[in-house]
Amino acid sequence: MSEEQPERLNCVLIAGGLYHDFDFARLELLKLLAEDPRVRTRVFEDYGNIEAIRAADFLITYTCDVTPPLAVQEALRDWVAQGGRWYALHGTNSVLRLFDNGLYGAPRWAPLLMETLGTQFIAHPPIAPYRVEVADPNHVLTQGIEPFETTDELYLMERHGDLHILLDTPFEGDATGFDEHEWAHDRHPVLYIKAQGEGAVLYNTLGHCRGHYDMQPFLDWWPQVDRCAWDLPVFHDLLRRGIAWAKEGKSARTPTVS
Repeated sequence: MSEEQPERLNCVLIAGGLYHDFDFARLELLKLLAEDPRVRTRVFEDYGNIEAIRAADFLITYTCDVTPPLAVQEALRDWVAQGGRWYALHGTNSVLRLFDNGLYGAPRWAPLLMETLGTQFIAHPPIAPYRVEVADPNHVLTQGIEPFETTDELYLMERHGDLHILLDTPFEGDATGFDEHEWAHDRHPVLYIKAQGEGAVLYNTLGHCRGHYDMQPFLDWWPQVDRCAWDLPVFHDLLRRGIAWAKEGKSARTPTVS
């Protein structure tokens, strides 16, 4: 390609699920993707179009309780291993069910997906301010980022495999409303990379958002609009850096074997 005809970059954006304002998140991500005129984006609510994912140069997901079937989980694992870069946001690693005891739990129903993502969401304490700290200040994704305060869901997760943790936060206490609610002191990943094969997953747990209607059918009206980390310039900086990281993966892609 000449400089006058830059090579097209194909993105798949998956935004959908439960308990979040996906209209807001989808639009914000599309605006960021549109900053690069080379990027052409196909948008879906779930992983049903696996052929579109296989053809994508990079994948971005903002979901909650969206679990692909096993065959699609295998295809996602293979796509990443063959050089794909997946920027997974917020609740992508969640499987949520309301248990008989009235508490929300995280069934381990998708181990292959969680192994690919590197974590599974288990619980979070009530939304409140917390401090995000820089675990690796020398990485290109966090270079120049200072510790910051956010009011968001602090994700408490089960880890799978070797994670390169870039941002993290300390927590100990009670995750009220969740079946696995007692948590001893530990440092919890906020932003990390899980390399696998020729590709990698970049996971960012920040970015909860919820509008008035997003708790239906359990609540007809949620009283406030939650934007959490979306209100912070540093979060948009991290999103832009993550998108740039994902786009760089195209040169590493190996042909998919059918």
